Amino acid sequence: MFKAWFAIPFWQRVLGAFALGVIIGVVHPDVAQALRPLGTLFINALKMLVAPLIFFAIVSAILQLGSGEKAGKIGAQTIGLFLLTAVIASLIGLSVAQLLDITPSPDLVADSNYQPKDVPGPIEVFLNFIPTNPIAALAEGNVIQIVVFAALVGVAINQLGDVAKPFGDVMKAGAQVMYRITKMVLELTPLGVLGLMAWVVGHYGLSSLTPLAAFIGAIYLACILHIVLVYGTMVRLAGMSPWFFFKSVFSAQLVAFTTCSSFGTIPAAHQAITEKLGVQKEYASFVLPLGATINMDGCGGIYPAIASIFIAQIYGIPLDWADYMLITLTATLASVGTAGVPGTAMVMLTVTLNAIGLPLEGIAFIAAIDRIIDMARTATNVTGDMAVSVVLGRSNQQTQQSPSNDQPITNNE
Repeated sequence: MFKAWFAIPFWQRVLGAFALGVIIGVVHPDVAQALRPLGTLFINALKMLVAPLIFFAIVSAILQLGSGEKAGKIGAQTIGLFLLTAVIASLIGLSVAQLLDITPSPDLVADSNYQPKDVPGPIEVFLNFIPTNPIAALAEGNVIQIVVFAALVGVAINQLGDVAKPFGDVMKAGAQVMYRITKMVLELTPLGVLGLMAWVVGHYGLSSLTPLAAFIGAIYLACILHIVLVYGTMVRLAGMSPWFFFKSVFSAQLVAFTTCSSFGTIPAAHQAITEKLGVQKEYASFVLPLGATINMDGCGGIYPAIASIFIAQIYGIPLDWADYMLITLTATLASVGTAGVPGTAMVMLTVTLNAIGLPLEGIAFIAAIDRIIDMARTATNVTGDMAVSVVLGRSNQQTQQSPSNDQPITNNE
């Protein structure tokens, strides 16, 4: 039985579980919601991996990359590409919202349980980058602080040379151990996807989404366009078949879509781009945590653009091209400026609404279906992380080239 199960390609197992979860959610909502513990178990297992995986993997990546100058160059290129795609994402969001009729339904009701997000100041965000207690940062899963501390540890080991070599070997071994545990946990993906999708569909129901159907449709359309056109073009210019890329990362996209967690998807994304796309582990380990922190094309580009226009329509406030340009600018800068802040999408939307003078109370009209929207946003963000990893990996000769772009590449561990 298990032999037959594992004989099915992984992405097909995940897709089948996804479809089955949707069917159960539609046909038997009560049964579907009872399956939620399967999804919770999977998310908990992913959260278990995130902190130690990021720490060991980034230290190992710094050791493999060698000089701080090389790591700095790759970091600058990575951030530059993230900012570029964020600007494009905002423009796509604005275009879709203008071309489609997303006029709010008369049946739309504000969520009475909505609580406005507090927007942290630039100094507060900057200070949050440095951990006062690295152990506490690991325990709490504060990713941006883990990234900073791990990078410092890696740089220090490199500078000390032979003196710190035994400790460096321990870090490299720790990374390999975490890669192995990641493989074990990811075998639970079909069960997790089944439980999460069944719960989402069973909990929300299709009828509850009707008043916001146009808004949800615009978000999903913009995300699909961005993924296919922008990321597809990027990997094509890097010399890889877009079809091969999307086929290889499909299982990671489904994990992102169902869990709504960029950080939680790091293990699945890491496995997809290293084992199937040939990106070396040290490079993937450097780019993916950085991308999960600051690459917010879905949350910080598409979502604020469409949501701002939607909220403006609710209150009958006209927007001009100056407002649209301000939306693009503030959304792009906020994607970096709110790095590591919980509830990033809502914080970014708050920043954007403040910038163009729209009432923050408008967020209450769309807060109730944030989970449905977050699925598309997260899948977009994670796909961008993987696309940038491939593009910069190839341009920096960190990718193992395959004889054919239609064949998977397997890295030796």
